[in-house]
Amino acid sequence: MEKYKRIFVIVVDSLGVGAMADSPEFGDVGVNTLGHISEAVETFRIPNLQKLGMANLTPLKQVQPVEVSRGYYGTLREKSRGKDTMTGHWEMMGLEVTKPFQTFTENGFPPELIAELERRTGRKVIGNKSASGTEILEELAEEEIAQGHMIVYTSADSVLQICGNEETFGLEELYRCCEIARELTMKEEWRVGRVIARPYVGRKKGEFKRTSNRHDYALKPFGRTALDALKDGGLDVISIGKIRDIFDGEGITEAQKSKSSVHGMEQTIETAKRDFHGLCFVNLVDFDALWGHRRDPEGYARELEKFDENLGRLLEILREDDLLMITADHGNDPTYTGTDHTREKVPFLAYSPSMQGGGAIAEHDTFAVIGASITENFGIKMPEGTIGKPLTGELV
Repeated sequence: MEKYKRIFVIVVDSLGVGAMADSPEFGDVGVNTLGHISEAVETFRIPNLQKLGMANLTPLKQVQPVEVSRGYYGTLREKSRGKDTMTGHWEMMGLEVTKPFQTFTENGFPPELIAELERRTGRKVIGNKSASGTEILEELAEEEIAQGHMIVYTSADSVLQICGNEETFGLEELYRCCEIARELTMKEEWRVGRVIARPYVGRKKGEFKRTSNRHDYALKPFGRTALDALKDGGLDVISIGKIRDIFDGEGITEAQKSKSSVHGMEQTIETAKRDFHGLCFVNLVDFDALWGHRRDPEGYARELEKFDENLGRLLEILREDDLLMITADHGNDPTYTGTDHTREKVPFLAYSPSMQGGGAIAEHDTFAVIGASITENFGIKMPEGTIGKPLTGELV
C-alpha cells in the first residue's frame, strides 16, 4: 500500500554541504558550497530551509540549527566517480557511473575533433575554450555573423556547445551542426555528456541575447533507471527544468522547460495544485550556472533566499499524502579556486504534512537511496543493475 500519492524531488543544482573523504582526489580540498556562502555574505535568511534542518548539516554563520525539525534531514555521499550534473542525477535514479564523463575545461577540444567538425559542417570553428555563454557572444558573435564561422565552447561540465545567430546562421543549420558534433563526440576519447545548441539574436555587442530555442543532445542513460520503472508502472513522471535533457527523455511522461530557477519553482507550485500520481522531478540550474561557476557567493545566497520564499509557498499547499525531498547533484563552491564543480556531500531533506516526527537520519553512501525510496513507495521494482536501497522505516 503506497504511503505517498505524489512525490516531489527538487534538486538545488550544486548545493554541496562539505567535502567527501575522496574530494582531494578530484582537486577539491576543504570545499563546502553552503558553508562558505554563509561565511562570505553579511546577511543570509532561509527560514523554511532552516525549519527543515538545512543548518543542522553544516555550520552557517547567520542561521542556527534547529532542535526540532519539520521533517528528516541528513547528507548523502556520491558513490559514482564524478562531480557533474549527469552523474549526480543518474545516480539518484539508480545508476552508478564508474568512469567520469570527459571534460575539456583546461585546453578546449582536441585539434583532431575540431578539424573533423570543420570538415563535416563546412564551417570554421572559433572559440574552442571554456567560457561563459554570454561572454563568448560578446567576444566572438560579431565575427561569426560577419564571416559565417561557428562558435564552439565548453564549460566545467561535460558539454560541447555551439552558438548560432538565428537570423544569419539559422536554427536548422545550428541543429544540423550539433547533430554532427553529437555523432563525433560518441567516440570514447571525445565523449561528452551533452552537445548543446545555443541560438541567439542581435547584431552587435551589447545586444546579443540567447533565445529559448536551445536544444540539448544528451547521452541516453546506459541502463534503465527508476524513472523508466515508474513510467512502465503507469505512474506520472513529470520533469521540470533540465531533467528531461539529463535523461534524454527516458522515463519521462511530461516535460516542462524553465526560464530560471524562480520560474522552475513557480512551475512546481502550479504542478502541486493539480492532481497527478507519481513523481515530479525538478532541477533548479541557476545556482550552478549563474553563481557557482562564476564564483559569486553573494548571488548564490540571494538565489537561495528566493528559493526559500517559494519553498514556503510550496510547503503551504502540500497534501497529506505528498512527500517532498530536497537535495543536490554535486557541489560548486563559489569561494573555491577555478570554475569547476566541487566533489561534496549533498543535503537530503524530506518532509510530508503526514509525518509524525522528524530529525536526523544517518549519512548514506549513495544518492541512489532517492530513486529506491520512490519506487518502494509505489510498489515498483527497481530495474536490474541499479544501486541503492530504500529508506525503509525513515520515509517509506
